[in-house]
Parts: sequence; C-alpha cells; structure tokens
Amino acid sequence: EGMALPQRILFVPEEICMDWQQRQRPGAGLCNLGSTCYINVILQCLTYTPPLANYLLSRDHSQLCHRQGFCMMCIMEAHVRKVLHSSDSVIWPRAVVRDLKFIGEEFEPDMAGDAYEFLRCALEAMQRACLSGSSDVNISSQTTTIIHQIFGGFLKSRVTCLRCQAVSDSYKAFLNVLLDIKAPSSLTAALEDFVAPKKLDGEYCFKCSKCEKVTASKRVTVHRVPKVFTVCLERAADHTGKKISKIVEYPEYLDLRPYMSDIAGEPLLYSLYALVVHSGDTCLDGHFFCYTKASNGLWYKMDDESVDNCGIHTVLRQQAYLLFYAR
Repeated sequence: EGMALPQRILFVPEEICMDWQQRQRPGAGLCNLGSTCYINVILQCLTYTPPLANYLLSRDHSQLCHRQGFCMMCIMEAHVRKVLHSSDSVIWPRAVVRDLKFIGEEFEPDMAGDAYEFLRCALEAMQRACLSGSSDVNISSQTTTIIHQIFGGFLKSRVTCLRCQAVSDSYKAFLNVLLDIKAPSSLTAALEDFVAPKKLDGEYCFKCSKCEKVTASKRVTVHRVPKVFTVCLERAADHTGKKISKIVEYPEYLDLRPYMSDIAGEPLLYSLYALVVHSGDTCLDGHFFCYTKASNGLWYKMDDESVDNCGIHTVLRQQAYLLFYAR
C-alpha cells in the first residue's frame, strides 16, 4: 500500500528457512580485542539467528559476490562459519574490528561503543552488500533482499485532522524498533504505548490540506511484520548518559497481532531467541553480554570468551537492552 511494486525480487522469500538446518552444540566464544564487548554481543546474536545463519552457512552469497574490498555479508559468512564449525573454544573477530570504519564511521578500535548502534549499522552494512550491483532498482525492490526479508517490516503512520477528520497515511520500512521504557514496566506495555495515538499540536501541528495547520492525532502501527523482530529498550534517560536501570518484563513468546494496523486475524507469534544485557551505572560505560538460544534448543550466556549453559528462568530475569524474537 502506498508503494510501487518491486521491479525485481532480489531474494525468493520461499527460500528463507526459519528452523535450523544444522543442529549442534554452541560455537566458540569471542575474544575481546579491547572494548569490543558491544561488537561481540551483536555478532553472537546474529550468529544464532536461524534464517540468517542458514543462509550464511550455505555460502550462497560469497559464491556470487563480485564486490571488491569490504563486503559485510562476506565477513559475516566467514565469521559465522568459523564460530559454528571451528574446534576452538574462542575465536578472534579480527576482520570485523579491522573494518569497523566501513560498518559505521562512529566506531573506532579500542573505543567503547553501543550495542544497538552497532546492530543498526551492521544490518545496514549487510543490506548495502546485498544491494551491490542492484543500485538501479526501486525502493520496493530494495526491501526484497535476504536481510530486509528477515529483519525488515513496515510501519504505518496515520495522521487524523481533529477538525475535519481527514486522514493521511504513510509507510516506512524498518529493521528494528526503539521503545521508550521511562513509564512502561513490560515489553507489552511499551508496545501498547508505541502504537497509542499521539497528539500533534504547537510546533508539531499537522498541515491539513483543508484546514491548514491544525491539531491532529498520529498513530503508528506495525503494518507488515518481519520474520525476526528486534527491539531496543531505550535505557538512556537523557543526553547525559544517565541510565534507566529498572527491570522491564518480557515474555518468551510474543504476539504482535495487537500492535498491527489490522488487529483482526490469527495471532502473530514470536519466540525469544537472544537478548543483550548492559551492566554498568551509566550508558556511557560498563559492559555488554548476551544470552542466545543455540541450534540444540538450549540457552547459553555468552560473555566475550565464556559460553555457559543456563535456563530460561535466568534468561527472563535480565535487565534486557536488546531483544530478538523470531516468527
């Protein structure tokens, strides 16, 4: 709706497999190369994302890639194969750290970074790699890459003029969702707040085609769901780096149907498979570690070099920062 049809389908959606094609014990831990824990947690969460791992382990990308120099998909393919197939208990993610400046200009070796920003930039770098050689395709075609079909969805923004009730709809592709947790104490409450109508007035007045600048109501909903739903629980209280340290409850299984543009229909169920935790007094320092569900169905705490078995009850009691859910 509101977008042109894709000129080309860059990856056939039927070829995306949501279940692990290879089941095994968890792979290696990752050596901290100097303030790189924020990188390690995202690499581990992406490694244990079943549809992405299945694709990368198939080597389909590298066999067809003709990109010269930096290619995030080739780097991730080599990394995932090394983590899951190596007999070593710890590996060094040197290739990722070496090419940090190509992933995001704000990242530098030996300097601390934010896990959410690295996730955002890593997904965008993989998306760019998938579009290499296809720059002439329209925007709709760009959302048919393997990366966007796994992680991407669409949000619908509906603005209603409160004077004449005129409605204006727009659509925006997304790869992850940022949620405000200052008030909500649970993921579901934060999602309810995310889709609740917001009043537009003052400097944010709506320019209605009939009534000029007027007060309006704006509601954002999930219009098309992704196969993998990634959520950031925003823990920065303000620009000073002060941290919101409260526990926000999150379920093992999540139904996205109540937050859709169309709430009628079957439940849209997702299962938690990874999460990132930040420990520290402020958002400007501290340490990142993560929990991931391996292909053997068991949960593991992954803290740089260490990989330790744990139970779901431990996983659900964390001060989560990033959550990863799969359809």
